[in-house]
Order: sequence, then C-alpha cells, then structure tokens
Amino acid sequence: MRYVDEFRQRELAQQLAAAIRKEADPQRQYNLMEFCGGHTHAIFRYGVQDLMPSNVHFVHGPGCPVCVLPVGRIDNAIQLVEQHDVILCTYGDMLRVPASGRKSLLKIKAGGADIRMVYSTQDALRIARDNPDRQVVFFAIGFETTTPPTAVAIKQARTEALDNFSVFSNHVLTPAAIQNILESPEVREMGSVSIDGFFGPSHVSSIIGSRPYEFFAEEFQRPVVIAGFEPLDVMQSALMLIRQLNEGRHEVENEYTRVVTREGNTKAQSLVAEVFELRRTFEWRGLGLVPYSALQIKKAFAGLDAEQRFHVPAISASDVKGCECPSILRGVKRPTDCKLFGTVCTPENPMGSCMVSSEGACAAYWSYGRFRQPEKSDTREDAA
Repeated sequence: MRYVDEFRQRELAQQLAAAIRKEADPQRQYNLMEFCGGHTHAIFRYGVQDLMPSNVHFVHGPGCPVCVLPVGRIDNAIQLVEQHDVILCTYGDMLRVPASGRKSLLKIKAGGADIRMVYSTQDALRIARDNPDRQVVFFAIGFETTTPPTAVAIKQARTEALDNFSVFSNHVLTPAAIQNILESPEVREMGSVSIDGFFGPSHVSSIIGSRPYEFFAEEFQRPVVIAGFEPLDVMQSALMLIRQLNEGRHEVENEYTRVVTREGNTKAQSLVAEVFELRRTFEWRGLGLVPYSALQIKKAFAGLDAEQRFHVPAISASDVKGCECPSILRGVKRPTDCKLFGTVCTPENPMGSCMVSSEGACAAYWSYGRFRQPEKSDTREDAA
C-alpha cells in the first residue's frame, strides 16, 4: 500500500537503528516526549523502543483529547441528558470515560438516556433533521484536527435553520499544552521529568503547520521534529532529535513533509477562526487550568452553543481515587507506576481516560503487553 508499506520496511528500520546507536552519545541520556498518543501506539505496536539504545527514552505526553478532557466536562454532558432530555451525539471513545460517581455516558445510556454514537458531525446533523421535536447536542471534542468539521457543522446548521441543534465545544489547542508542560515545575526545575525534545503531532500539524512550534524551540531551547505515525517516521524523527541535541541546536524540523507544511491548511484555519475564539482558560486533565488553551463558539453563532442555550455550569471534579492518569499525561509517571493498572483498571473496566482512549498510554501498554516484559537493558541494544 503506497505511503504505508514503504514506512514499515524491516531493512530500513535496522539501518536507522544502527544509525541511532552510532550517533547517540553513551555519556548522556535522551528523553524525547511524544505528545500524540498515535506515536505512543506506533512505538509499542512496532517495538520501536526495543530498537533504541538504552539511553534513548520515550516520555509519554498528553496523548489525545479524550485523555485530557477533565471529569467535570463529562459530568456536564451527563447533566445535559438527565436535566434537559437532549439527544447527545458523541464519538465512541467518550462513552466509556468515567465521570463522577462511577457514572459514564455508556452507563446512563444503558439506563435509558438517548445517547448516540456518531462517526462524524454530519451524523449529528442528520439526527437533528430526523428529530425536529428534540434538542440534539453534539459533544465536540478534539485537537486542531477535528475542529474544522465542527465549524462546518455549525455553519451548516445555521444555514439550514436547525434550531434544535447545538454544539458542546471541548476543542483544545496543542501548542498551549506543550507550553504548559515546559513551564511546569517538574520540567522547568529539572525535577521529576526531563524532556530534551519533542515529537510534534502529525495530524494536528497538518492543520496548523510547523510554524507554531518555532516559539517553543527558541523560548525553551527544546528541538521539535514533526513526525509521521509509521515506525520509520518515528525512528527517523528520533535520529533527527538526537542530532540536534548532539549539535546543541533547538530548531523545528519536519520529518512528515509528505503531509505537513510550515503554513499548514490555511483554508481550515480561516474556517475555525470564523466560528471559534479563544477561551480565557480551560481545564485539562493532568495539567489543570491552562490559559488560552481551548476554543469557544463566537457570539455570532451563540444560538448554536449548547453552553449558552442550556446554561452549562463549570464543574470541578476529581479523578477516581488512586488513578494516576493525570501524572501519566504530564509524563511524570508511566502506566505501570499506577497501582490500579492491570488490576481493577482494564479496558473492560477502565478507571481513567488513559485506559479508555484508543490513543491512551495505558491502552497502549495493555494492548501490546509491554507491562509483561522486563525493562530494557543494555544487552538489548543489538535487537535490530
């Protein structure tokens, strides 16, 4: 398959592994954070970590929008259903994320609530057309990648005068989260987390381009390499980061040139800017309140904003006691550091969003059995 098989070739992986072993300075450690959960899963699925020398470490970051959505916003969605009898449309991953009181959207759906899984914003619009006597709310969630389709749906609903359709916006912004991580005491004071460089997210960068990362590279002196999702993409990007660190550089480089440009998708950016504006602050699971890190619907489209229509309150709620998901999202801990992982917390009975999401770090550890294997030692450097 074009543009897939080419990036999974074993011979090229062996060559890249040899190049990384040759260039990695044995006198230093390389801690590279993959912000996106798609990279985390690629690393585990293809055994990329096993091909790295023992001093090259992958640090798992926020992962995905489902992972970082706080409990309070899920509680809000449940209230919309229970108090306003809306039809709530949501993507599949959101159904199983635990809310307060061990509730979840899936559990209240089983109790009779009208919650429907959709695959796109267009599915939600169709449900609104088919149910003119019911209020339909689309639970919008995602990084910059999924924001343009939500903007299209909002504009389309206004054009069609779909008065029974509204959007509960939970779209968040990647650059603000990276800045928050770099400014955290754990990183800034070189405490429990050391991050030497970043793998820039692939799909997000196809929309916003590589330019927004230039500030972080310069301000925090950390190299960023935009990386594709295939194993050779990740390995080549790791080599590019190692070279930058060895040379004392902190620049933005683009490994994913077949998709990402410096300017990004300007048409999608203009569409988002027309419908959305920055929130002053927004809560992220694991990161807390992050200023200017999320989007809200502009006043011009306020009639389609579920938060305005139903007067959705701000709710602050805690994660399940003992769940280390917040620390995992910051890169402070790994899934195996959580006492609940693999015991009471499994994909069938998730305690936190990191086990629910298809891009969560806990789901990656579980799916590919990494927690069953001993930690990598120096003797495994020749695995390639």
